[in-house]
Amino acid sequence: MYYPQPIADLIEGFMLLPGIGPKTAQRLAFHVLNMKEEDVMGFAKALVNAKRHLHYCSICCNITDVDPCRICSDPARNREMLCVVQDAKDVVAMEKTKEFNGRYHVLQGAISPMEGIGPDQIRIPELLRRLQDTDVNVNEVILATNPNVEGEATAMYISRLLKPAGIKITRIAHGLPVGGDLEYADEVTLSKALEGRREI
Repeated sequence: MYYPQPIADLIEGFMLLPGIGPKTAQRLAFHVLNMKEEDVMGFAKALVNAKRHLHYCSICCNITDVDPCRICSDPARNREMLCVVQDAKDVVAMEKTKEFNGRYHVLQGAISPMEGIGPDQIRIPELLRRLQDTDVNVNEVILATNPNVEGEATAMYISRLLKPAGIKITRIAHGLPVGGDLEYADEVTLSKALEGRREI
């Protein structure tokens, strides 16, 4: 069935978003048509504002509306600990724990030869420049990349680069989720849980 051009354009626009197929895009487009005009205008304004006013922090490469970002400019944060994460969403996840009071470096991706993404396509050069800065006194780098093939490869690559600098390099532990049952865990998760065990 052919839609009027404005609806077709709207459906195509929604299909540009990750994980949105034709049926979901169609459903979203018709939902927008049923919304109040002021709500649609507010939604459109939020999209434009996010695109125009958000950029990357010149220090940590996180998404921000001010430069440097609020975490980098917070004097109460521990300057000696740096947590390396893949995406801005990971910073939010770490901050929700309220356990980490250091600073971050956002790679904006992971090394993935299958997708043609090498170390220079993510923010590893910026990380190295940051650690070579004489004003920065980082004693520990925590590698908090995802526990998948790309995240592990990225963590290993960064650890090999930083070892000669004499900085303590740690990797976040992986294993069983709280409330999970051993019988449902796969072999890789169980082996990571055993590797990351600690004395109590």
